[in-house]
Amino acid sequence: MSFRQSNIVTGHHGVTLVADLYPQPSTEKTSVILLHGGGQNRHAWAETARTIHAAGHHVVAYDTRGHGDSSWDPAGRYDTEDLAYDLLAVRERYCGRRPAVAVGASIGGMTILTAHRIAPPRLWAGVVLVDVTPRMELDGARRVVQFMSAHPDGFANLHDAGDVIAAYNPHRPRPDTVDGLTKVLRQRDDGRWVWRWDPAFITSKLDVMHADPANSAHRFQQMADQLLDGARRITAPALLVRGAMSDLVSRETADEFLTAVPHAEAVDVSDTGHMVAGDDNDAFTTAVLAFLDRIPPIPQPRQGPAR
Repeated sequence: MSFRQSNIVTGHHGVTLVADLYPQPSTEKTSVILLHGGGQNRHAWAETARTIHAAGHHVVAYDTRGHGDSSWDPAGRYDTEDLAYDLLAVRERYCGRRPAVAVGASIGGMTILTAHRIAPPRLWAGVVLVDVTPRMELDGARRVVQFMSAHPDGFANLHDAGDVIAAYNPHRPRPDTVDGLTKVLRQRDDGRWVWRWDPAFITSKLDVMHADPANSAHRFQQMADQLLDGARRITAPALLVRGAMSDLVSRETADEFLTAVPHAEAVDVSDTGHMVAGDDNDAFTTAVLAFLDRIPPIPQPRQGPAR
């Protein structure tokens, strides 16, 4: 089989991570790890993963701690460093000694930048950040957090949830059915539908976004400085994919990233917002595949002498 589901990886502090692996026979093409955004899960990458796999790459898409089928951290440890240590565990499990390409959307991209602060950059053959930069627009970040923190008691039915999602993404055509929402919502025993993420994941973000304006801006800048430190450590080929209508990543913040990582490339995907891959998966995946094709082949590690 070319696809195996529900692989288990032990992450930081023993958290169980669930990953989908799209394996290839021995190949010189890079392995690709896909990191979803906050509130999403590995299924958000299904089409992209299959397309990249068909192009000859090993592909791994996993659920971030507290999301999808991965376990919730009982201590509520959802800082980007916790997520970065999880990423390093996934990379070690599936890529071993070979550098891998990391593709991260939103907080997935923040995780990649944080990983560069705590581990050697040589672990990566390439970096793709999807509508995320070290410094982001505070108003756009607030909108994301407000969406994720709203409706803590869920929805009476999937149609109500669909209405909320449609209002959040007014530029995206509404699906013909709501069946796909079962990938991001689960039904409680009382019949209500709630998001498939740990509410504690968003609690700490609320503290930053809804503190008094001066303190909120200060803490947001501290986070940006830390992510910028990680960005400056990127040595592998890098690509920033920005939604042309994004309210989170502006041209100014994109230019700041390109100044910090002068060898990086950037591409805007027209008619897309922050959820670039969901808004136009074909255009997004085409941009990523073109980038992967420009990465030099990675030799297989030499085997030690027979004993």
